[in-house]
Amino acid sequence: MTDKPIQKVVIVGGGSAGWITAGILAADHHGGHEQGIDITLIASPEVNTIGVGEGTWPTMRATLQRIGISETDFFRQCDASFKQGSQFKGWVDGSASDSYYHPFSLPAGFEQGINLAPTWQQFRDKVSFTNAVCAQGYICDQNLAPKLNTQREFEGLFNYGYHLDATKFAALLQKHCTEQLGVRYIADHITSVNAAVNGDISSVTTKIHGEVAGCLFIDCSGLSALLIGKHYNIGFNSQKSVLFNDRAIVTQVPYTNEDVPIPSCTISTAQSAGWIWDISLPQRRGCGYTYSSAHLDDERAERALRQYVDDHSGQYDVRRLQFEPGFRDKFWHHNCVAVGLSAGFLEPLEASALVMIELAANQISESLPAVPSLMDTAAARFNRQFSYRWQRIIDFLKLHYVLSQRADSDYWHDNKANESMPQSLKTQLNWWQYHSPWLGDFSEAQEVFSAASYQYVLYGMGFYSKGRSSQSRLDLPPQAMALFQQVNREANQQLPRLSSNRQTIAQIVERGLYGI
Repeated sequence: MTDKPIQKVVIVGGGSAGWITAGILAADHHGGHEQGIDITLIASPEVNTIGVGEGTWPTMRATLQRIGISETDFFRQCDASFKQGSQFKGWVDGSASDSYYHPFSLPAGFEQGINLAPTWQQFRDKVSFTNAVCAQGYICDQNLAPKLNTQREFEGLFNYGYHLDATKFAALLQKHCTEQLGVRYIADHITSVNAAVNGDISSVTTKIHGEVAGCLFIDCSGLSALLIGKHYNIGFNSQKSVLFNDRAIVTQVPYTNEDVPIPSCTISTAQSAGWIWDISLPQRRGCGYTYSSAHLDDERAERALRQYVDDHSGQYDVRRLQFEPGFRDKFWHHNCVAVGLSAGFLEPLEASALVMIELAANQISESLPAVPSLMDTAAARFNRQFSYRWQRIIDFLKLHYVLSQRADSDYWHDNKANESMPQSLKTQLNWWQYHSPWLGDFSEAQEVFSAASYQYVLYGMGFYSKGRSSQSRLDLPPQAMALFQQVNREANQQLPRLSSNRQTIAQIVERGLYGI
């Protein structure tokens, strides 16, 4: 292997995974820089993207800024709306009042190292954990936007991500990457993957454009996993014994009138064998039932979804999707790294798919080997980090199921069975019976789900951390009561200032945001 600089990156596959990766790499490393790289993206025009991932994390704001897409253009071209977190309905006991939020804003005092959970548990019967430590639940209750229309792009009073039309988002990314960032786009079908003597991929052969050579190949080919799976035969680590959902049926629902409120969160409603997501965009809703084929057949799943969206006449088209929950044994092998569905997929809960694409693209960009001799080191670091991240996501998703008190179907009973729970989650739950989740419970500086997320779900699901028997108010941080009062004041002050989601989005689309 010669140590010539790595200058050619080939991305196989488009969609959100391919174009986000292309955008981040091009913004960071393209030819305008001292040691720029050439980026080519190959996507078959015959392959449609799945286009289901419609929810992002707040990280998407930084991604859009990084690659140079304005928030105004994003709203105008992607039928986007604000997302301030997730609302879970029916997950605790299935009753009519069963609802809690996992908001994007951190609990008050969290960034200053103050843990309010032990204090709140002394008042748990009076106020929910979310409403005690964060004003964002009140904002979501009233379908309000997280920002004022006088604020600059990507700024807000509350932390937020987006809901979006995934197909339109991929189209915007493609246009921006090719016209503004210098990414070469080849619309063609790959007929063969060609190996070098040392086992690296030397090139891919396309049907029309012939051979395309590269130094680093990024597999964004989705579930087909053309490079990491079919070429390298890297094994797949199934998680079906932990996360049961392996099917989804999806539909798009038009609004009955143009003034229907747009919720500020993804609504996740538990069902007998899974859950239904409900995502509201300015022009339509996107709804889907993700479920376990071992507990429910496709026909009953479709009936449940149509009942949820009030489609008794069957007028809405539906699509059926199948997936195997799990991830690759390795994500970076030789000079090939998998991003997106080719690397793995678990289920839509908590919208981890797009953020894992962002995290992978960021790490590839930040650790891009300058020369081939560093490829193995970069691969080892990447594989170690992302194996950890996938495992932690599994723990967090499973947490939603094991804490449920529902006993109305085999699905919920089986989800709570001891043998379906990862040992790492069992260990944490045993600890959290006596200690609220906190920073020291996690080993990585950049966790996918922080201690705050665990607190929101644990205590939203009715979990109780006993704490020390001698604990009293005198033992609690003196700032705690002041922070609770601060949250209450913030809610009272901000609610009258904020407009509805629909009104704010309409103003952005019509007039743009300040500071573009």
